[in-house]
Amino acid sequence: MEEPIVTTLEKNRDRYLKQMIEFLSIPSISSDSTHKADVRRAAEWLANDLKNGGLRHVQILETAGHPVVYADYLTDENKPTVLCYGHYDVQPVDPVDQWQTDPFKPEIRDDIIYGRGTSDDKGQVFMLVKMAETILEATGTLPVNLKFCFEGEEEIGSAHLDGFVDAHLDLLKADVLLVSDTTMLGMDQPAVSYGLRGICGLEVRLRGPKGDLHSGVYGGAVQNTLHAMVDLLASLHDHHGRVTVDGFYDQVKPLTNEERKVCETLSDDDALKKELDVDTLYGEEGYPTVARIWSRPTLELNGVYGGFQGEGLKTVIPSTATAKITCRLVPDQDPALIGALLKKHLKDHLPAGVKLEVELMDHADPFIMPVDHPALQAAHNALEKAFHTKAILSRQGGSVPIVNTFHDKLGLAPILMGFGLDSENFHAPNEHFHLKNFDRGLRALTEFLFELSKQMN
Repeated sequence: MEEPIVTTLEKNRDRYLKQMIEFLSIPSISSDSTHKADVRRAAEWLANDLKNGGLRHVQILETAGHPVVYADYLTDENKPTVLCYGHYDVQPVDPVDQWQTDPFKPEIRDDIIYGRGTSDDKGQVFMLVKMAETILEATGTLPVNLKFCFEGEEEIGSAHLDGFVDAHLDLLKADVLLVSDTTMLGMDQPAVSYGLRGICGLEVRLRGPKGDLHSGVYGGAVQNTLHAMVDLLASLHDHHGRVTVDGFYDQVKPLTNEERKVCETLSDDDALKKELDVDTLYGEEGYPTVARIWSRPTLELNGVYGGFQGEGLKTVIPSTATAKITCRLVPDQDPALIGALLKKHLKDHLPAGVKLEVELMDHADPFIMPVDHPALQAAHNALEKAFHTKAILSRQGGSVPIVNTFHDKLGLAPILMGFGLDSENFHAPNEHFHLKNFDRGLRALTEFLFELSKQMN
């Protein structure tokens, strides 16, 4: 890394941290209508910081929901263009009584910053902004063209992002998508992701008698919807962790020998059991744990409910039961086809005495990119220089639907280079972010732009 950039990062660290605390203090909870003004305030803060950092054409662009913040710095049409994506909205903070400190009064303790949004994703959005500001202050220009697209609805499903992209295709045109909303593999093990699992979600409802019935008067005469639901859900897996839905695995692309070897090397079952406080791990037999998380499809029950939920007993036969299911999908599985296969399985295995309703919900395609793409190599080199260790090319077990949006609509090559840790409690009380990774991550991001300029020019 060029010495002026290192010097600028070190000189500005305290100022950057004060600014990040200010940004994190805005309660930009997108799912709560009472915080609508706060979400806009966060967008305005971000736009102002982009302007102050030397970015151009800064705009707050309206959607049918929360706004998008855009900015750019275009130096030369012959240079590659990077579109930086992130989100400035955050999750709710409930349960508040489990926070050790106020979630919107960030505190730094032992070189860790605590507060909602520190890791997901305001802290990492802030790093993308400071990446550009640092290089501009140190050198007066950027080695690539840069654009920013920061949304305020990621935590509520990015409901209006597809429409926004369709309406702004020329504005968002670029070569590479840079996303810092993922995690590293460990405190000192950086990673750049080349694959994501997709998702197919559905809600299953069973209806029995016209209302809840007295279990003494009618027990033994009618189907209990909860019993029926348990039987139906049990039919979805065998005893070896494999999904039993006909056709579920037909489109699954097998692991390469190299991918399996990496997964075997990274699988530390004892450490994971300790972290999660479980006696044993469970999943599809025949695959190392990391492979089951990164590159094998799953079907999970996210919620099952019905009948009496209160304190004590109420002797009823419930008239309805509900289950929420999500499948994580891998290349080349099609969410629409998987949804149809699930509906057929549920219908074919429906117990007697109940009616079935299935509603398809969230869906996103899986994504994978060639591991020899020059942007991936640039990210790999940048991470190694900043962390002084080789980065690992990894997949992510989760889904980032916006990656498909930008790839399919704009043809962008996505680089998922995040600096959070799985243990940092994002979406939970006491969310935090290690400032050691803030420092190293900021260096890696600045280095990435120079590396990309070399690889793609």
